[in-house]
Amino acid sequence: MKFIGMILLALLCVLLILLVIAVIRTLLLPNKVSAYKAPPEDERSLGYAKKLSEMIQCDTTSHDSVYDYQRFAKFHVLLKKLFPLVHEHLEKTDLDGNLLFYWQGTHHDRPIVLMSHQDVVPAEGGWIHEPFSGDIADGKVWGRGASDTKCSVFGFFQAVEELLQEGVTPNQDIYLSSSCTEEWAGDGCPKIVAELERRSVRPYLVCDEGGGIITDPIGGIHGNFAMVGVFEKGKADVRFTASSNGGHASAPKKGSPIARLAAFVNSMETDDPFKKKMAPEVRSMFEELALYASFPLKLVFSNLWLFGPVLAMAMPAISAQGAAMLKTTIAFTMQSGSDAYNVMPQEATLGANMRFIPHQGMNESLDLIRKRAEKYGLNTEVFHAVDVSKATDIHGEAFAYVTDRIKETFPELPVSPYVMTGATDARFYQDICDNIVRFAPVIYGPEQMAGMHGLNENIEYNCLSGCVDFYKNMIRKAE
Repeated sequence: MKFIGMILLALLCVLLILLVIAVIRTLLLPNKVSAYKAPPEDERSLGYAKKLSEMIQCDTTSHDSVYDYQRFAKFHVLLKKLFPLVHEHLEKTDLDGNLLFYWQGTHHDRPIVLMSHQDVVPAEGGWIHEPFSGDIADGKVWGRGASDTKCSVFGFFQAVEELLQEGVTPNQDIYLSSSCTEEWAGDGCPKIVAELERRSVRPYLVCDEGGGIITDPIGGIHGNFAMVGVFEKGKADVRFTASSNGGHASAPKKGSPIARLAAFVNSMETDDPFKKKMAPEVRSMFEELALYASFPLKLVFSNLWLFGPVLAMAMPAISAQGAAMLKTTIAFTMQSGSDAYNVMPQEATLGANMRFIPHQGMNESLDLIRKRAEKYGLNTEVFHAVDVSKATDIHGEAFAYVTDRIKETFPELPVSPYVMTGATDARFYQDICDNIVRFAPVIYGPEQMAGMHGLNENIEYNCLSGCVDFYKNMIRKAE
């Protein structure tokens, strides 16, 4: 007993020494504040708001393979009206509504692709401003697509329009890419990529939406931060089916389809099979944000060598978004059973959406979920499975180029790498491009984040000038 006590005492001393080291390291770090705010509204930003308003008024809803080319044909007519020089000087290719514009540069070895999608998700429910009104009120442009993502489509078209007015010829070839099937992972962007492959174009850099200037990105971190997505999680839709002989509800048997599905869901909630692990990009994100945190969070974020396991356990209570960057997730979203209250179902189904993380990719994650489902007598069907995208090197030249353009455009705005827990069209470019970033140069506060795919979508239009300037700088500084 005395020997065990000595070991425990020694371990405690080591722990205290490590804690002291962590505290000293934290105290030596600077305390920073994110001071960046968009400039006040002015005539320039109001003019941009009016253009974006017209784009929102053009309904480009597209979902679940419901595709109406005429919606996008009307939108293309509007784009030609709003950006006449782009249409006069750039080579336009229309691939079933998916747009590719080519602006020839003086060099062709490092082409850049600026991209974002035309389509929007359906707008349902009661809105403060009608979803396709494009109303300009309270310093915001309102409507479906305002923040996701006609704002960035507007931004790079306007940037090229202004550079053409100035007589600029880019140093490198510039491509503007915009699909009309992003919201349902359709074949629009793959058609654009196939066209670039046909032309033997291998982009040096692709910049899509996904990240952005996020307000308060994680609980305890306050202010605006440029969160630059460097890879995105994989995804799949999965259906679990439980079968039985049915029967009358007055004499229920144990182990009914719905009971088995419920037990399966409960097991996933109480005994998660997916491992938490910090990818280097996630670790870098926390270390960047540490300088802007209060002391307790700063202590943890800046000393992940000691507190990494503790942070992984605590992250769900701090930030659901942050927690999703650490592991594969599964969200149960749909369920069906009997058509009558007094009939036991012969079959009940449960739908789920999975998002895969690099350390447990698509195959391993799906294998784990199948084995768990089999324990409850469930059949597993997988739809629309896509593995984790390749990561852009956060220490590489291309990432530094984007970071420099952000700092140039938005003084005092902190920049951090970021992991996309959602999905974008950018992943389709990974076979022809090694450097893909996901960053829309607009401000997404809590209201804008809630409005994407939800009610009352809007964008504060004072950030539109910075959006245009970022894309102009991306084009001007290409070497």
